[in-house]
Amino acid sequence: MTDVETILLDPQRRGIPISAIASSAWEKTRKTMSADLRNWADANGFKGQPGRSLTVPGPGGALKQVLVGADQGGDAFALAKLCRNLPEGVYSLEAGFAAPDLLALGWCLEAYGFDRYGKTSAAVAKLVCPKGVDRKSILRAAKASYFVRDLVNMPASDMGPDELEAAAARMARVHKAKFSVTSGKALEKGFPMIHAVGRASPRLPRLIDFTWGPARAPKVTLVGKGVCFDTGGLDIKPAAGMALMKKDMGGAANVLGLAQMIMEAGLKLRLRVLVPAVENAISGNAFRPGDVLQSRKGITVEIGNTDAEGRLVLGDALALADEEAPDLLIDMATLTGAARVALGPDLPPFYTDDDRLAAAVADAGMRVNDPVWRLPLWRPYTRLFESSLADMNNAGDSGFAGSITAALFLRRFVEKAKSYAHFDVFAWTPSARPGRPKGGEAQAMRALFEVIRQRYG
Repeated sequence: MTDVETILLDPQRRGIPISAIASSAWEKTRKTMSADLRNWADANGFKGQPGRSLTVPGPGGALKQVLVGADQGGDAFALAKLCRNLPEGVYSLEAGFAAPDLLALGWCLEAYGFDRYGKTSAAVAKLVCPKGVDRKSILRAAKASYFVRDLVNMPASDMGPDELEAAAARMARVHKAKFSVTSGKALEKGFPMIHAVGRASPRLPRLIDFTWGPARAPKVTLVGKGVCFDTGGLDIKPAAGMALMKKDMGGAANVLGLAQMIMEAGLKLRLRVLVPAVENAISGNAFRPGDVLQSRKGITVEIGNTDAEGRLVLGDALALADEEAPDLLIDMATLTGAARVALGPDLPPFYTDDDRLAAAVADAGMRVNDPVWRLPLWRPYTRLFESSLADMNNAGDSGFAGSITAALFLRRFVEKAKSYAHFDVFAWTPSARPGRPKGGEAQAMRALFEVIRQRYG
């Protein structure tokens, strides 16, 4: 696995300078260049075009400097591809960079490689941390993203409930958090929906629970969907729908990454993390369409579709979280395909009744290049998951507004929390972009950290 500390180097180091030049300013800049540099740029057709870079040799042919086009279409990570496009070596950012902190982060994120199974990652160029940029903060965000990606990229054969518990336990141990797990008969009695979803698998279901920080500090609780593999249950998915279901624990991975950032930063809060870890498998004791499940909260749920299992395990976990009336309650889940239809893979929707929180999250997402988009908790749509047998149906039969109805379903389990938000993340980059290699991805994590840091830092 890539060690990010070897990618972003101490700002006291020296590196080959990289200068960014806007195409609109090329002619003016060209006139200030030495004749040798001007001729070299002309010979290579470089005019500061977006996406272009030019390596400039010095005496003896050694690499002397790099010029890059500065106009990158609004993506603060766009130039991060230099990490892989430049020859191996150490580089430093000089003139023309509008957001050197985000470029440094993007550079680190671009350098990530997952090589557990033998496919080795290509060597990457290293970057001297730009002056005025908080290297510790960049490394904290990059390490958390690497952690999330590693968990999501792991095949389900090596990332089941046991392994997810072990990853959370290691994190809790490092930060001296209080760690516990509910399983077996205690799970069946106290968290019946988590048990029902996971009982068909030989990899037993459980609820992972750890707390960190002083008891009297503001309470922030994070809940992450930990479905380590989702067959769809008896309403089985087709092969194409099952191909990426190792990532169905992406909500849990993102919550754990966010928890790591919070604890490493030493924020002044009491953190609680809850992860219902299950595998939605098929066997003789699998829960069935038409079953009515009891929940921890006392709400009864008719099963309209066994493939809408994430909201069931989250419902029980949210009910527990809500019992202590946290100041802020967040859940993250790879919950619906409808969210991807609405907003695509790059822009996770989130839902909250708290306008102040919504504005803060949206603003932070734009500032740290971790965008999210608020969708409405449109309560008239509760009619879409009504049940004639139980308090509600987990899926309904309309096919409309799937992400919104899932959010409304979860909202029923939260009453006491002072502020609550649900994030429907994809946790996956389907095709590589600068700073975002193909594969598992942290989404909304950095935006949420900024909001929590501002409130409780």
